[in-house]
Amino acid sequence: MEAIRVFYEQEFGIGPEDWAMFSSKLHRQEFSKRAPILRAGKVENYLSFIEKGLVRFYIPQVEQDLTFGFAFAGNFVSAYDSFLTQEPATYTIETLSETVLWRISYEDLQMIYTETKVGNLIGRRASEELFLKKSKRELALLHESAETRYLKLFEDRPELIEKIPLKYIASYIGVTPQALSRIRKRIS
Repeated sequence: MEAIRVFYEQEFGIGPEDWAMFSSKLHRQEFSKRAPILRAGKVENYLSFIEKGLVRFYIPQVEQDLTFGFAFAGNFVSAYDSFLTQEPATYTIETLSETVLWRISYEDLQMIYTETKVGNLIGRRASEELFLKKSKRELALLHESAETRYLKLFEDRPELIEKIPLKYIASYIGVTPQALSRIRKRIS
């Protein structure tokens, strides 16, 4: 909780009174490796902040899941479209390592928006972060080669990328595991 308080103080200038109200609505939840945070077909009821861990977003498929995102410690995580609409998600979010989340429910966040000075700022920051990740991914798929997408992913968080199974990285950059193997040979 202390790391989150420091983050919110630095990012939003949250004062003691607002922090007391906001933190009273957060709850800590631990997940083991490969545990679902949200399954496709369920409604997302939480906006979460990753204290520790690594998660992936994927669309379950019969033959092979389609990975389309990762989130690391220090980031927000949510099936945000489902969170906003309160309709079932079309994808699954699961942990790739032991993960600790600080979570706030949809209802509690709505209350924070109306009753604190920085509530809307916190909500805006979370939504901006999630939007920018989505936009960056879409543009990369349209404008960059698979090799470039792999290199950028590796540059962003090399210490964590090593913990992601190659089949998920291949799916994320839009290639087969065999094509990823060829890319890795070319650049090594």
